Amino acid sequence: RAPSHCSLHSLLLVVGLCALSVTSALKICAFNVQSFGESKANNRRVMGILMKILSRCDLCLIQEVRDQKGEAIQSLVKDLNRFDQSNTYSYVESERLGRKTYKEQYVYIYRNNMLKVKELYQYPKAGGEENNETDVFAREPFIVRIHSPTTLVKDFVLIGQHTSPKTAMKEMDELYSVFKWLYKKWKTENVMILGDLNAGCSYVTIKGWRAVRLRSDPRFRWLIGDEQDTTVRENTHCAYDRIIVHGREIISSIETGSAQPFNFKERYQLTEAEVTEFGGNISFSLSLNSTNPFL
Repeated sequence: RAPSHCSLHSLLLVVGLCALSVTSALKICAFNVQSFGESKANNRRVMGILMKILSRCDLCLIQEVRDQKGEAIQSLVKDLNRFDQSNTYSYVESERLGRKTYKEQYVYIYRNNMLKVKELYQYPKAGGEENNETDVFAREPFIVRIHSPTTLVKDFVLIGQHTSPKTAMKEMDELYSVFKWLYKKWKTENVMILGDLNAGCSYVTIKGWRAVRLRSDPRFRWLIGDEQDTTVRENTHCAYDRIIVHGREIISSIETGSAQPFNFKERYQLTEAEVTEFGGNISFSLSLNSTNPFL
């Protein structure tokens, strides 16, 4: 197994985008499920918690999917459609990514009655069809372009990324190049980078931060601060998981101070042992202003 701190935490970042309806908000999540595969898919207790978490989200980026057969995600989405019958869910998945035998997939699960995936793209490895200059990423970003008819931002792009702990700072810096490439390809400025970036504690340094272009360029807003705790363990306090937003339209829509944590460990009254088995964490939410002036 590749080195990972994921036994200590996993990610659930919830981003709320206010929709036209007073009673609903568009929520975009990212969740490191910690080695999600056949074993977890067959664990009723784990799946029960997952259903509660995912049914809060209109779109969720799942990370650390490690299922060679490809049946675990199918089972998850099938269960989710049964659990939340007021919505219908679909998914898109990346290739199995990794340098050696250890492989992961990114999966976006979304409500197809609310959102449309217009385009998706797997960022290429160096030396592939399109040269990305260096082979920095252990797991290349998986990118989707979303159409959301009910929100202020109608079209935006999500760049999902789960960095390798040992090369977290280099990978975060290279995401700047991904953005530049993406802008040239799709001509869009409204971009959200999200996922387990390992952007805290022993994986980052003050000197190293100065070289990360996503940090030095003021056009990028880091919505999860360095002081936040995105781990669920009581003895850790690290901002591993981040949401980074670029684009005047999407940034101007964010309600000041709306990024707040959601601790599902407390909400569902889980013990630390239960959360460790599950791969749980703390989540965050933010709101974007609606297109409806009466809300």
